[in-house]
Amino acid sequence: MTQLILFNVFNGLIIGAFYALMALGLSLILNLSGVINFAHGGFLGIGAYLAFTLMPFVGFWGALILAPLATALLGIVVERVLINRLYGRDPLYSLLLTFGLAYILEDGTRYIWGPSTLPFSVPSWMLSPLSNEFFFLTGYRLFMVVLVIVVVAALFVLLGYTRLGMRIRAGTLDLETVSVLGVNVRILRNLNFGLGIFLAGLAGVLAAGMLGLQPTIGSTLIMPSFVAIIIGGLGSLPGTLIGGLLIGVASGVTTVFWPSASEAVIYVLMGLVLLVRPRGLLGEEGRF
Repeated sequence: MTQLILFNVFNGLIIGAFYALMALGLSLILNLSGVINFAHGGFLGIGAYLAFTLMPFVGFWGALILAPLATALLGIVVERVLINRLYGRDPLYSLLLTFGLAYILEDGTRYIWGPSTLPFSVPSWMLSPLSNEFFFLTGYRLFMVVLVIVVVAALFVLLGYTRLGMRIRAGTLDLETVSVLGVNVRILRNLNFGLGIFLAGLAGVLAAGMLGLQPTIGSTLIMPSFVAIIIGGLGSLPGTLIGGLLIGVASGVTTVFWPSASEAVIYVLMGLVLLVRPRGLLGEEGRF
């Protein structure tokens, strides 16, 4: 029983890491641009399928680096061509646009790579358990957790100690003042959108190695990612990170005792948090 609980807690932690990466990207875009990006899951799927396509040429490690960068480049183009036309308008317009774009990306992957689940190969030595007692602790699972920690730490360093990061943080508080001070807001939003899509692409590559490749891989992760933002608090990146990990572990533990409620518990947890603290765990009063 103890091993079963540990297995599901660790598995929930990994799924929570996917949610956290997705939610951090969503939160970056929402905080600066005010865009609720329903196409985020579609970009996750694009990142996974691009890695699958690149692996025969550059191997797993090359695909892990290049696929998220290519996905971010696609996100930058989409933001420049479509999203930036809707800034300053009713948020419903961007909501409808990204909702439709999500279907276009999903159907595009289905048309190009087929509707069937595809095997996503990772180095064989990473699939072996690290110990006989904890059979579920494989090299790949541990690698995913470590990589997410490194990427999240790098993100917070970028936001806290680089000029671009400080401009993004300032823009989330008062974009008009940032513009008056001479910052090109159009480029800032564009780079910030690309950064958020990069995190989605990276999450897609990691998720494909664990869940396999299918066109709906992004749509299964997008709603819990929004829940992670709400639980953590709108406008708070640390809160978003905590929210993603929290719902992942909660879902994993629930699977042990009540498997059919493993998805519902995410929304129950969100409701409980909002009842106690409507702004979310680390959200600011009146942030949005």
